[in-house]
Amino acid sequence: MKRTSLVLSQALFALPLFLAAPLVAQSSSSLLQNIFAADPSAAGSPSQTMRPLRPYAASTTPFSRIAFGGGFSPLGINLTAATNLDRYANLRVTGNLFKFTENNISTNGFNVDANLNLASAGLSVDVFPFPKHGLRLSPGLLFYNGNGAHATFNVQGGTSFTLNDTTYYASSANPVMGSGNLGLNSQKPAFTLTTGWGNMLPHNGGHFSFPVEMGVAFIGSPSLNIALTAGQVCDAEGLNCVNVATDPDVQANLQAQIAKYKSDLDPLKTYPIISAGVAYSFHLRRY
Repeated sequence: MKRTSLVLSQALFALPLFLAAPLVAQSSSSLLQNIFAADPSAAGSPSQTMRPLRPYAASTTPFSRIAFGGGFSPLGINLTAATNLDRYANLRVTGNLFKFTENNISTNGFNVDANLNLASAGLSVDVFPFPKHGLRLSPGLLFYNGNGAHATFNVQGGTSFTLNDTTYYASSANPVMGSGNLGLNSQKPAFTLTTGWGNMLPHNGGHFSFPVEMGVAFIGSPSLNIALTAGQVCDAEGLNCVNVATDPDVQANLQAQIAKYKSDLDPLKTYPIISAGVAYSFHLRRY
């Protein structure tokens, strides 16, 4: 009797394990199917070849890719570096540089030697609402802006020039000289907003891209300073000469002329950005 009771108790103890075994096997099979995917080419064969599922694309891992590029824009020749933040956004740094010198420019009777110096650096976030199509929106910041121009000028003795619609004649014995500075950097730092096409870090697995963009930099109203530093002006007969640096009428007309120039330059407070270039990308790490 005792032996019979012992057998029954052991059977009752083992019964739950026996009933649970198919469930455990089924769960294990589902788990394995989630971990391994069958090779489609083996469909219908008695034993299917199992392979690991493909891991997430590297572009979803922040800072796993980097790209370098170059191009042209009204801010100068630019060099650019970008890295991915996620599938929908990149972080981009751009530096711009350009220098240009032009001598013997004639305007309003002045002979001008001008130097244009463009130097800036910016940071922007490229947001791709539809990553596969390449359209992007790029808010950013021009954190360094050294854009501007410097000029020196003179008026040959005996020739005329105009300030604020007033005609003056430079003294033959003491010609007029001066200088001017133009600043394209009143707003520091300056915000930028652009849109464009092309991802420097292509999602199709390629290395090369050809991004283009257009937009504006909100640099503030340009600053302009012009000074007549030396020389005399006279009437049409070469008489009644006065010093340009100290005569109140000459200085008043100069300031009025500067105000007109500033008004003409005011649209540049939203400085245009239109650029095109080429970039090359590669992986820093795969996962």
